[in-house]
Amino acid sequence: MSTLTTTAGTSPAAPARPAYRVTGRRVLASEWAKLWSLRSTWITLGLGLLFLVAFGVIAAAHYRSGIGSAHQDRDFATATALSLSLFGTNFAQLALGVLGVLVTAGEYSTGTIRSTLAAVPRRLPVLWSKAAVFGLVALVVGTLGVFVAFLSGSHLVSGTPAAMGLGHAGVVRSLLGAGLYLGLVGVIGTALGTLLRSVAGGISVLVGTLMLLPGLVSLLPSSWQDHISPYLPSDAGESMFALTHDATALSPGAGLLVFLGWTALALAAAAHRLVRSDV
Repeated sequence: MSTLTTTAGTSPAAPARPAYRVTGRRVLASEWAKLWSLRSTWITLGLGLLFLVAFGVIAAAHYRSGIGSAHQDRDFATATALSLSLFGTNFAQLALGVLGVLVTAGEYSTGTIRSTLAAVPRRLPVLWSKAAVFGLVALVVGTLGVFVAFLSGSHLVSGTPAAMGLGHAGVVRSLLGAGLYLGLVGVIGTALGTLLRSVAGGISVLVGTLMLLPGLVSLLPSSWQDHISPYLPSDAGESMFALTHDATALSPGAGLLVFLGWTALALAAAAHRLVRSDV
C-alpha cells in the first residue's frame, strides 16, 4: 500500500529568472527601436531627403532654363551637374543635425533619460549607440539623396556645358563624401544634444557653428581668413565633397580628417559631461 503525503504550506519552486546582461548589441537594438518609434524621425528624415532631391532638381532646372539667356545668374555660369545636385546639402544638414539633437536632448526634456540610464548604468554605451545608430541612418539617407539628386539633375542638364555623369573623374568620390558629411553632421547633433541637454540650445549651437560662424570669420582680415576658414567645420566638410579646390581649401582627405576631429571633439565633450553629471 502506497501513501501520498503532502506538506502543507509549500508550493512548487518558481523557475529562476535568467540574469539580464547589458550588452552592446542590446543597447544598439534598444536605440534603434526608440529612434523609429518617434514620428519626428520619419518626418525629419523625409524632409532631409526632400531637401536634397528637390533643391538639386530645382537648381538643375533653373540652370537649364537660363541657357543662352543674358540674365543667367553668375553663380550658375560655371556650374556642373555635380554642384547643382548638391545644392540642397546645406538645407539637408540642418534637418539631419536637428534630428540628431532631438535624438538625445529629447530624452532629457521628457525625462525618459532616467529610465535609459537606469537600464544601462555604465552610461557611455548609450551615447555610442545613439551616435552610431543615427549616424548610420543619416549616412544612408544622405548618400541616397545625393545620388538621386545627381541622377535626376544630370538628366536635366544633359547636352549642356554642365553635363556630367557618374563616370566623370571625382564624381562618385564627391557624392560619397557628401553622404559621409551628412552622416557626421548627424553624429555631431547627437553629441550636442547630450552635451547641452536642451533641444533649443543644441540646435542653436549647431546652426551657429555650421552657418553663422563662417560669416563671422569672413569679417576678419584676409590674412586671418586664409588660415582659419579652411579648418571651420562647414568649410572642412565642404572640401570633402567639392570636385575642385582652390589654393586655400583643404584636400578631400585633409577635410575629412579635420571634420572627423570636430566630430570626435563633440563626442568627447558629451561623454565627459554624461559621466560626470548626476543624470
